[in-house]
Amino acid sequence: MNISNAEKAHILVQALPYIQKYYGRTVVVKYGGNAMINEELKEAVMSDIALLKLVGINVVLVHGGGPEITDMLKRVNKESRFVNGLRVTDQETIDIVQMVLAGKVNKSLVQHLHKAGAAAVGLCGLDGKMLIAEKLITSEDIGFVGEITEVNPKVIKDVINDGFVPIISTIAGGRGGEVYNINADIAASRIAAELDACKLILMTDIRGLLRDKDDETTLIPSVNVSEVPMLKREGIISGGMIPKIDCCVEAVRRGVSRAYIIDGRIPHSILIEMLTAEGIGTMFY
Repeated sequence: MNISNAEKAHILVQALPYIQKYYGRTVVVKYGGNAMINEELKEAVMSDIALLKLVGINVVLVHGGGPEITDMLKRVNKESRFVNGLRVTDQETIDIVQMVLAGKVNKSLVQHLHKAGAAAVGLCGLDGKMLIAEKLITSEDIGFVGEITEVNPKVIKDVINDGFVPIISTIAGGRGGEVYNINADIAASRIAAELDACKLILMTDIRGLLRDKDDETTLIPSVNVSEVPMLKREGIISGGMIPKIDCCVEAVRRGVSRAYIIDGRIPHSILIEMLTAEGIGTMFY
């Protein structure tokens, strides 16, 4: 599709109020799903972040890496096992998780963002005691899966103040020297609250919260967090959406102005959410 110069100018003018609104503010993006695997979508995400950084908006990128961890476990002939959506993480597995997330995946994203034109620094929750956790207690022992007890944002703020984009892998430290695997949605929510972020954006492989999970035209564009218990009772929020939406609710209750679940399969979905009136996905407020 060819866009005329006048149309390009109109798009830029429409974006200006949002650039002014968010200038100097911090946005936390949880990066995952298809947008993290598909190279074309990955390039779109990185160019979005680079553009936001260039116009004065601070972006903090928090990422997981489930498919890469599963692939590495297969290479060492180790089967992945999950309990209620959480990866069972024994000592060998946590070593691989740390290597893959804080190493391969994190540094690859740093390189991609450099290529897009923004300077980045790769971090993990062990750096500067950023994420402190204790063992997550469930009905079945799932090993080194952690529950965040404390977030120390100083190292993230230092990186931002030095002009870099922090890219954070969600490994946390225990008080006894343990290393824990942390759910990336939960980590992003807690980090957003500690940074007093104006927005938390969770990138997923669905449009957002749907009134009918089998019909994408039934997208619910906005939800007051007080409505969430009712939507759960009605079955509209169910299954894998429950933990994601709980993260959004937690972020808003901890002081984040808005939290969003957006479709990372749509190219430039971050820019659409940040710099247009229409937005995309479901907003929690």
